[in-house]
Amino acid sequence: MQTSVHGIHHVTAIAGDPRENLDFYVGVLGMRLVKKSVNQDAPDTYHLFYADGAGTPGSDLTFFPWPDMGPGRLGIGLTVEVPFAVPPGSLEYWKKRFANQGVKCDEIEIRFGETTLPFRDPHGLQLALVETADPRQFTPWEKSPVPQEHQLRGMHAVRLWERHLAPTATLLTERMGFTLIGTENGWNRYGADGGGSGNIVEVKELPGEQRGRWGTGCVHHVAWRVKDSEEEMALRGVIERAGLQPTPQIDRFWFKSVYFKEPGGVLFELATDGPGFDRDEDMEHLGERLILPPWLEPHRKEIEAALPRLEMPRGSE
Repeated sequence: MQTSVHGIHHVTAIAGDPRENLDFYVGVLGMRLVKKSVNQDAPDTYHLFYADGAGTPGSDLTFFPWPDMGPGRLGIGLTVEVPFAVPPGSLEYWKKRFANQGVKCDEIEIRFGETTLPFRDPHGLQLALVETADPRQFTPWEKSPVPQEHQLRGMHAVRLWERHLAPTATLLTERMGFTLIGTENGWNRYGADGGGSGNIVEVKELPGEQRGRWGTGCVHHVAWRVKDSEEEMALRGVIERAGLQPTPQIDRFWFKSVYFKEPGGVLFELATDGPGFDRDEDMEHLGERLILPPWLEPHRKEIEAALPRLEMPRGSE
C-alpha cells in the first residue's frame, strides 16, 4: 500500500478565554463552529472546532481554551504559523475588515509568489491569509458574517521551526509522501499530493533558536489527512519503523487518530477523513449544542457544570 498523507486534516491550538476565541473565529473570521465538545483527555475543558460550512477536512482549526495557562513561547520544535487560503483579490476586503474590527495585521508579503497577509488572533496565535486560485474542496457557510467570495477556504499550509532540517525533511519526503517544492528566505516548502493549497508544509532551520514552549497562542499539533483506518495503520507502521514512537490508534469518534513527534519535536497526528462531524449532529445544526463522545455522555451533568456558557456572536446565528 502506498503510504502518503493527503494534506492538512486539521490544526489544534491553545487559546485563552473561550468566549474571546469564539467571538474572533466566528464573529471576525467568519468561520463556522462545527463542533462544540470537550478535550477528551481533560473533559473540564472545551474543544472548539471551526471550519467551513460542512467541516471539510483541511478547513478545521480547533482549540483547547486554557485561560489559566500562561502564553506560549515560539521556538524550535513548534508549528509557528497557520496560513489560511482565501480567493484571489480578497486581501483588500480583509484589510478593511481587520481595521474595522481592531485586528492588527502586518504588511502584505509575497511568499513563494503568493500574496500573504500575516496577523494574530486575540491570544497571540500567528495566522496569515494567502490569496490562491488553487482548487480545493470547500463548502461556504451561509450564515457567516463574511461574504461567500471572501470566506476562508481552509488551511493553506503550516510553518515549522526546526533546529536541524535534515531529520524532519527525511521524514517528510521518505516516509510521509512529501516532495520539496522550493526554497525561499530560509524556508523550505514541501508538498503532498502535488503540493497545492492545503497540502503544504514550510520548514525553517534555526540552529541557534531557543526551544518553543506550549502555552496560549501556540499550536498544539498538526493533523495530516489519511483516507481511512487501513491507510492510517499502514502509515503508522512506516512511522514506527523509522524509529519514532506513534501512539496506538485512538478513536476520536469523528475520526481516528495516531499521534507522534517528528524528529524535531513538533507533535503530528494522522487523522482519517471520516466518519465526519455529521455523525452525531444534523449538518444544518452543527455546533449548536455541547456534543460528547458516547463514553463521556454518562458524565454530561458534571461536565456541563464545569464549563463556561458560550453565546454565538450576533449576526452569525
